[in-house]
Amino acid sequence: MLNLQNALGLLIEKLISWYELVIQKIPNFVVAIVVVFIFLTIAKSVKQAVKKFIPKLSTNRSVNSLMETLSFMTILLIGMFVALEILGLDKAVTSILAGAGVIGLALGFAFQEIASNFVSGIFIAFQEPYQIGDIIQVEDSIGKVKNIELRTTCITTFEGLEVYIPNKDMFTKTFTNFTSTPERRLDLRVGVSYGDNLKEVEKITLNALEGLPHLRNEHKIEIFYEEFGSSSINFVLHIWLNYTDPKNYLTVRHEAIKRIKMAYDQHNITIPFPIRTLDFGIKGGKELGQILTQNKLS
Repeated sequence: MLNLQNALGLLIEKLISWYELVIQKIPNFVVAIVVVFIFLTIAKSVKQAVKKFIPKLSTNRSVNSLMETLSFMTILLIGMFVALEILGLDKAVTSILAGAGVIGLALGFAFQEIASNFVSGIFIAFQEPYQIGDIIQVEDSIGKVKNIELRTTCITTFEGLEVYIPNKDMFTKTFTNFTSTPERRLDLRVGVSYGDNLKEVEKITLNALEGLPHLRNEHKIEIFYEEFGSSSINFVLHIWLNYTDPKNYLTVRHEAIKRIKMAYDQHNITIPFPIRTLDFGIKGGKELGQILTQNKLS
């Protein structure tokens, strides 16, 4: 019975001390609430200011929304820490910061790839090496950019497939942006027979390609002979075209091949088939008849 009375007495004393502490902390508690309210108002104002300013730096909606939220949460957290300091909860603030650091470190190791893609997405949004609608190529993937998110970039290939590429690859690997430079050179290789007049071939070829669609006016079509091939004299055509659409490249190549073939047919210029010559009986070798006779005897 005595132990129960002692326990109740200790409990009552503890409750009384807590009550007195609460009474003493009421002014601090009121001040802390006012501080949180003030910082909340400041956070909303900063968020609105960022919402108006950030579109001047980035057109990416995801990044803009992220920056608005980060600015709001940063100001609000500062207010929370100040309020805890006013309440005298210094140890609680230290514990919260230490715990946040440990959790952040653990999450960083656990989600390293996700974090890397996320950070890369932010850098891409600010630097804008490519935009929605651009034609890009990353390794074996080529297509039109459909969407840019904070973690991945989605492109639609010319076959109609959607390919999602991690932003880490888009930021660290080499990629080609065909839209940022709206001109592209088409290299078309052709071979003519050894019996054709090369000056006439050059003249007829260039005349045939006059008026091709989608050509760049500041560049002339150029022809360069490259080599004496096994069955033809080979040359390459440099044709500069407007690469505003992937179809332009295919159209120009299609039309150029068709026109060259028609022009060569009209002027009796030969595009030779691959030729292989077999020589027997030269310089001590066996003639074909001897080889056939030995095969029959054996």
